[in-house]
Amino acid sequence: MTGVRIVRLANFVTGRSGGLRTALRHLGAGYLAAGHEPVLVIPGERYGDTRQPWGRVVTLPGPVLPGSGGYRLLADRRRLAGVLADLAPDRLEVSDRSTLRWTGRWARAHGVPSVMVSHESLTGLLGQWRLPDGAARRVADRLNRETLRHYDRVVCTTRWAAEEFDRLAGPPVDLVPLGVDLTTFHPGRADPVLRERYADHTEVLLVHCARLSVEKRPELAVAALARLRRAGVPAVLVMVGDGPLRPALARRAAGLPVHFAGFLPDRTALAALLATADVVLAPGPVETFGLAGLEALASGTPVVANAAGALPEVIGPGGLAAHGTPSAIADAVVRLLERPTAARRSAARRRAEEFGWPAAVAGLLRAHGVAPADSAPAAPGTP
Repeated sequence: MTGVRIVRLANFVTGRSGGLRTALRHLGAGYLAAGHEPVLVIPGERYGDTRQPWGRVVTLPGPVLPGSGGYRLLADRRRLAGVLADLAPDRLEVSDRSTLRWTGRWARAHGVPSVMVSHESLTGLLGQWRLPDGAARRVADRLNRETLRHYDRVVCTTRWAAEEFDRLAGPPVDLVPLGVDLTTFHPGRADPVLRERYADHTEVLLVHCARLSVEKRPELAVAALARLRRAGVPAVLVMVGDGPLRPALARRAAGLPVHFAGFLPDRTALAALLATADVVLAPGPVETFGLAGLEALASGTPVVANAAGALPEVIGPGGLAAHGTPSAIADAVVRLLERPTAARRSAARRRAEEFGWPAAVAGLLRAHGVAPADSAPAAPGTP
């Protein structure tokens, strides 16, 4: 069939954002490989229109969201509607259920089939903002009903993420797990010289790889390290990523062997660190997929994930789920370390090999009602 133009809208994407940015690039590359034309519209400091290996990228000026550590929003509805009209999409794909929900009405008014990709749990996020459980559920249900009403399809990446839609009287959502780059993230990238930078041969190397923001709960990783040290486990922790909580975390980590590595733009360097670690910690309670955790598994490193989110569904036998407390996370680390090294690392890699970007691309294209890719997506280039 003739290729279609798939215009994709996303907020909360910056040069230092993680899983969403990675997913948008791999999916865009897959759409291109299938013969379609992906156009990504994101906010930035100034206007831009560039061609990338994963498709055309249009950047519109957008304000910084206060307290977010630099995230910007596509806040000018009139300008965005004008850009959409100029782009004349055949399909619309939206990756923000909060501020961009209105674009579903735009698509319907212009006869454009639309897909909302759910990258977050509204119920979980509202709970993180200290809204009581009952109130969070009621607000999330109301907003999710609007999403189901205004979009032709809703796509979730895990069953956990789909649950808040399943409890509503609406059409079923599509379940499309994301993929992982099994070549970049590989156990063979483990580097003993890199390990020596952070830990000696008697120590346990832990890595936390996520944005340092409230919803990721990075303070749980630091507190779990403290628990392990008090229990006599010679663990050290590397915090990869940046965000608004970094100063507070540095104060909390005073006196502990915690290294703040900052954001690592080089995916190969990140892959080496993940492969070199003994365990990766993912304490965020509202992850709807957790791509960084899957990248750790691909690197042969088991993951301890917060039992409250979707990541336990993703990691399966490649790690352990723990309740969101420092003691539970520390106990899970100890249980993983009790497994033979070769066994725990091979289990992690085997689990990651169940997730591929070609399947994710095909699933999204089916949701759009167009032909799935006939071949694996092209590499998206260095993020």
